[in-house]
Amino acid sequence: MRITVHPSSREAASSAAEELVAQADGGGLHVLGVATGSTPQPLYRELAKHRTPGLADLTLFALDEYVGLPEGHPQSYRSVVERDVGEPLGISPSRIHLPDPVAPGAYDAAIAAHGGIDVQILGIGQNGHIGFNEPGSGFDSLTRVTPLDESTRAANARFFDSIEDVPTHAVTQGIATILSARRIVVLAFGRAKADAVAAAISGPRTEQMPASALQDHPNVSWVIDEDAASLLPPALRSNLGRAIELGASL
Repeated sequence: MRITVHPSSREAASSAAEELVAQADGGGLHVLGVATGSTPQPLYRELAKHRTPGLADLTLFALDEYVGLPEGHPQSYRSVVERDVGEPLGISPSRIHLPDPVAPGAYDAAIAAHGGIDVQILGIGQNGHIGFNEPGSGFDSLTRVTPLDESTRAANARFFDSIEDVPTHAVTQGIATILSARRIVVLAFGRAKADAVAAAISGPRTEQMPASALQDHPNVSWVIDEDAASLLPPALRSNLGRAIELGASL
């Protein structure tokens, strides 16, 4: 596990973007797993400043999609990924994939058919969810349709006219699907994420904290700002801007 604490979300996103651009242009990044929501937006804006051939050649697999939104809805994750990632980076819509609630299991097969995900971008919910794997999700779960926790719907209501418009279900990569990526980059910004970050990194590995499953992965990078790091042990918080390598036993 690698942790880097930055003074701000912009600086954190810039650092992560530079690594991804170097990997893509160097031929080591072909398939990118993309998260939605507000957390990864600074990263996507930083990537768009580069727009290199390596980025344009990427194949994208989204983490999740709402169930029940009409095609073309501006808050559907297909619309979000195409608008915020695909178009700015020059990636063809034909290279952008999202899970289908009608046949969720086919998504894992599609990822495997593309050689697996090289880098998976994640955010973390205030309740510790990754993707839409809410507390209680099995660490062995694959892509599936799942109900959304009311706290998640409330957090996402800012993207809709009202909470009543927020879907109650989503189709999401499972935790085992996420862990199959060769590398995972977790972004977390703001004091509201501090409890979940601390629990995921240094708390017990438990299905009630879905992000704690990341403790099992051999190549996870946490890229966070000072506020999100505020509840980590002091030794970690003090290493501003420097990567700290942690053993899985922490």
